[in-house]
Amino acid sequence: MIKRILLFTLVVVLLFAIALAIHQSILSQPLSFPLWQVYLFHVVASLVVYASIEGICSIMPNNAGYAYLAFMFLKIGLFLLIFKNAVFENDSLTQVERYALVLPLFLFLTTEAIAVGKLLNNK
Repeated sequence: MIKRILLFTLVVVLLFAIALAIHQSILSQPLSFPLWQVYLFHVVASLVVYASIEGICSIMPNNAGYAYLAFMFLKIGLFLLIFKNAVFENDSLTQVERYALVLPLFLFLTTEAIAVGKLLNNK
């Protein structure tokens, strides 16, 4: 369990560093929000979700999938609460800013889903 969590942490931190560097190098205009905070939120949320699913899977393996679904709703809700100024109060989000908010979500969600899927298939 600890080994899988540490491996997932390594993968997510590397993904954070590489994706953020590439994303910032591609951007040609400044964003109305700090991009690194969006990426950092998804890193922390992914680590919390994966570690929680690991714990739940060892206690109640039949309910781990439902717990993962609940964590996804919580993660999206927390994202909207934390970044409500960037999402809701800025009426004129450019297309680039919209992509900058959504791209990290799908990137880390995909990584998290693959890891949780492997975990649930092994149990």
